[in-house]
Amino acid sequence: MTTTPQLLQGASPLTPDQHQRFAELAATLTPLQRMWVSGYLAGSAEGADPAGPAAAASAEAATLTVLYGSQTGNARHVAGDLAQAARARGLTVSLVDMADYKPTQLKSERFLTVVVSTHGEGDPPESAEKLHTFLTSRKAPDLSGAQVTVLGLGDSSYEFYCQAAVDFEDRLRALGATVVAERLLLDVDYEDQVDGWVESTLDVFEPELTAVTPAGGTVVQMPGLAAAAPTAYSRRSPFLAEIGEVQKITGRTSTKDVRHVEISLEGSGLTYQPGDSLGVFFRNDPEAVDGVLAVLELDGAQEVTLGGSTTTLRDALLDDLELTQSYPGFVQRYAEAAGLETLAELAQDTTALRSFLEERQIYDILHEHPAPVGAQQLVDALRKMQPRLYSIASSQREVEDEVHLTVGVLEWDGFGRPHLGGCSGHVRRSEEGDRVKVYVESGEHFRLPQDPAVPTIMVGPGTGIAPFRAFLQERDAAGAEGENWLFFGNPHFTQDFLYQVEMQGYLRSGLLTRMDVAFSRDQADKVYVQDRLRQHGAEVYDWLERGAHLYVCGDADRMAKDVHAALVDIVAEHRGVGSEAAEDYLVGLRDARRYQRDVY
Repeated sequence: MTTTPQLLQGASPLTPDQHQRFAELAATLTPLQRMWVSGYLAGSAEGADPAGPAAAASAEAATLTVLYGSQTGNARHVAGDLAQAARARGLTVSLVDMADYKPTQLKSERFLTVVVSTHGEGDPPESAEKLHTFLTSRKAPDLSGAQVTVLGLGDSSYEFYCQAAVDFEDRLRALGATVVAERLLLDVDYEDQVDGWVESTLDVFEPELTAVTPAGGTVVQMPGLAAAAPTAYSRRSPFLAEIGEVQKITGRTSTKDVRHVEISLEGSGLTYQPGDSLGVFFRNDPEAVDGVLAVLELDGAQEVTLGGSTTTLRDALLDDLELTQSYPGFVQRYAEAAGLETLAELAQDTTALRSFLEERQIYDILHEHPAPVGAQQLVDALRKMQPRLYSIASSQREVEDEVHLTVGVLEWDGFGRPHLGGCSGHVRRSEEGDRVKVYVESGEHFRLPQDPAVPTIMVGPGTGIAPFRAFLQERDAAGAEGENWLFFGNPHFTQDFLYQVEMQGYLRSGLLTRMDVAFSRDQADKVYVQDRLRQHGAEVYDWLERGAHLYVCGDADRMAKDVHAALVDIVAEHRGVGSEAAEDYLVGLRDARRYQRDVY
């Protein structure tokens, strides 16, 4: 994909100050203005008159604006596929992260595609919250004359499936935009449907785009959308990496099993930055797979077809198909294939089905409802295995051709057998020298300050400490002089202080300016990181006023919400304002990329 201008983080020729000022300017420009700037810069670079034909052609071009809101990177990749295909057709495309998009630009859009994922309980991803809120406000403009299409990504195992995409389309339509193609809502195994959607979407827009302007064949990608360095490996083509070490870092009597994992990237060419994630394709438990084959009376050596290729049933169940996370589509397809009327009836009751699935893995459903089903029917009922994303816990400046993870093993008992999470169970079973398929997913909304003198406040209880280990390694290796303040929490000091020796070493060296811990079960009254934030509220607010960047990583359902509520209280108290104004203050920090969250 061609980006104009192409600003790769870590490789930009601009100084940090120039990059920041250019990003601020870019966020205020309309699509027409962005294209004029693109033509101006291109003309200047070639020694041409910047007010000449190149700039004029850009200014007249009709643009397909592709806005994406992504939590894990999937929506960004789909939007990128659309932009690349549009360029191949000679169309001009503006590819913009919603976090970098100025909402008031909407009134200038004529051709618009929205690609957005859904997070949590039907919420938009964090990068899309500003635009989502704007569309429901009185400031939202009349969009009569705009043509729009919407694609949503989600997980059908959740109740509010693709709700963010539904919200965006409904609001755009209410503002007067014409929806020119039926929205497409895709589940986690979406890849096979993307190409068809890309082509059909461009078929809708291309006639009017080319009627307005000659073919341009340009993708204008705005600053802030930092592309990863080119590599042969990605989600679609992962690298087969060697596991170097898997070490339990919680105590023997801890209620948690957390593993520190070291993986070699030698020979891959893969690079990453602090704040990125590692996508891991795991292997299902061989014993559990054999149990499924036995209960269904199927021959694991039987050949099946999967994605146009032929493999054995056992290999498909081991490496290619999802057997841990359950979801409605499987119940419906399996019940139909096996002729199970009771299960088919359950699939029609949405509330009862979700309650049923919440407690069970696919393994459990198959053991509870064995039936004479064919090998290919079973494969067709299952969806492809999806990689799990883990926040990277290392800086490449320090560990070079390695990448480190902090993995909490999910385990529980139920239905007469022990249960493990799919990927975390694979981690527990792994030994040095084993191999695993991996790729790097850019965390463009979770980045250290470009200025190494800027202070950071990091809130990361439990395995949420992972990216902050990477942050600290990076700042240590870079000799960054900015202050660093870590808030960490877990149940017990003696059993659950992850990376204790390293963190205390950073305190002694001065890299960590301060560290406040909350071990919730070590006293009668439970204490959490949000309580420590409130205790030190005056100092937290002072750091923010001095320009500190604030980061939160960990559980989205409770911790992140409780931390945000504590921050609202802190700002309200020490700024002397109401809660609404305190929320606005935090929104301002988020817009300036000074309040960033990596929550799951």
